[in-house]
Amino acid sequence: MSGTYLGMPAFPRAAAAATRDGRLRANLTHATHTIRDKRARAVAELDDWAQLRAAGAAVKDRTLRHLDHYLEQLEVAVTAAGGQVHWAADAEEANRIVTELVRETGEREVVKVKSMATQEIGLNEALAEAGIRAYETDLAELIVQLGNDLPSHILVPAIHRNRSEIRDIFLAEMGRWGRPAPEGLSDSPAELAEAARLHLREKFLSAKVAISGANFMVAETGTLVVVESEGNGRMCLTLPETLISVVGIEKTVPTWQDLEIFLQLLPRSSTAERMNPYTSTWTGTTDGDGPGTFHLVLLDNGRTDTLADTVGRQALRCIRCSACLNVCPVYERAGGHAYGSPYPGPIGAILTPQLRGVDGALESSLPYASSLCGACYEVCPVAIDIPEVLVHLRERVVEGGEVTRRGTRAVLRPARGHAAERAAMRAAGRVFDRPGVLRAGMRLAARTRRLHPRRLPGPGRAWSQTRELPAVPAESFRDWWQRTRGTGTESARQGGEGT
Repeated sequence: MSGTYLGMPAFPRAAAAATRDGRLRANLTHATHTIRDKRARAVAELDDWAQLRAAGAAVKDRTLRHLDHYLEQLEVAVTAAGGQVHWAADAEEANRIVTELVRETGEREVVKVKSMATQEIGLNEALAEAGIRAYETDLAELIVQLGNDLPSHILVPAIHRNRSEIRDIFLAEMGRWGRPAPEGLSDSPAELAEAARLHLREKFLSAKVAISGANFMVAETGTLVVVESEGNGRMCLTLPETLISVVGIEKTVPTWQDLEIFLQLLPRSSTAERMNPYTSTWTGTTDGDGPGTFHLVLLDNGRTDTLADTVGRQALRCIRCSACLNVCPVYERAGGHAYGSPYPGPIGAILTPQLRGVDGALESSLPYASSLCGACYEVCPVAIDIPEVLVHLRERVVEGGEVTRRGTRAVLRPARGHAAERAAMRAAGRVFDRPGVLRAGMRLAARTRRLHPRRLPGPGRAWSQTRELPAVPAESFRDWWQRTRGTGTESARQGGEGT
């Protein structure tokens, strides 16, 4: 897996290939089970976790309802503090803004803090086309970059790699990017971390421009917040002369008091820590302290359209903790690359189709990349009802209907390949509206049950190729109830059928 997410096949095809990779499945199972067990213990320490979770959801919902107001407040505060604010409607505009800002400095190299927003827009590739080389400084992102790979997890982008693979990547590739790995490097975590530290230290000390994202933006003060575990973020945010932050507009919170809620929810849900080892905040620029020039690029790229969907907008609450990935049975088996997006797992299955639309084969398949078991909702620290949104998006794929694109209402046509499903649902609806027909159908199914196939033919094969059809009972519940509890009158039967 290398290059770009563009051109990825639909989820079923990509997942089918990934699930045959035994090493990948072993790496994922070990990592996700370890992380989620630690998270459960960390969350159990707080008696008010449910209240914190509800408070986080409420703050996010309030912010999203009045996002225009808070973004304007944020812009005023950042500008007053010495920063410059740029608005990017889409990925192309964001990449153009950042590229021009870097060119204005005269530099041809930048260091980066881990940022999913820049992965979303393909910033590294855009900079490379302009002759600018971007160096990832997060350890996992460094592994991915050196291996010409793609991230597969929100929190641990290189979760699909084990220690031996990482050692081989360091030995083969570090020298092409800068300081080579030490000879005789083992796969000891301490040695691997030291090799990365020495390699990155040269970049930190020489870089004049840094690019970051942000976990949160505080509207009342114009403060940006990055939480991390390694210290690379602190180095990028303080040493360079110019800092450019690309942040999705949904990362806004109204006040510092609101921020306090999320600084409790995020670390326990992501790294299972009581607080992050490094929490960096900055407000504009300060003479003699940190970068002298600060640019904030506010990224829309489909977020406003998502906001217009009253069911799907809850995906914008996401604080990128990755808890949903670590409990998802589908992600554990298929891995992150199968989702064809920087946002894998359950949150990616609802966020990507909304940001991109459901026109493509990949995007229209993602709402089906779930068992709807509900584990993702149970662990989400901001109570995103992911199963609800998945079902909502499945309906959009099959039925089409009104959507918002670039702020304009449009009518989406049903996706191809779902005509049989729509016909089956319409037929089922008519049957359920007619109790007598439903009763006759159930009796016919019971009497012919020995003739039923174990797999569906035709279009139904896609559903039954991985599961057996449930056995039809010899007697329906209604008939059993009438036989054992009923009055024996026709009126009682008719009354019972309507309930």
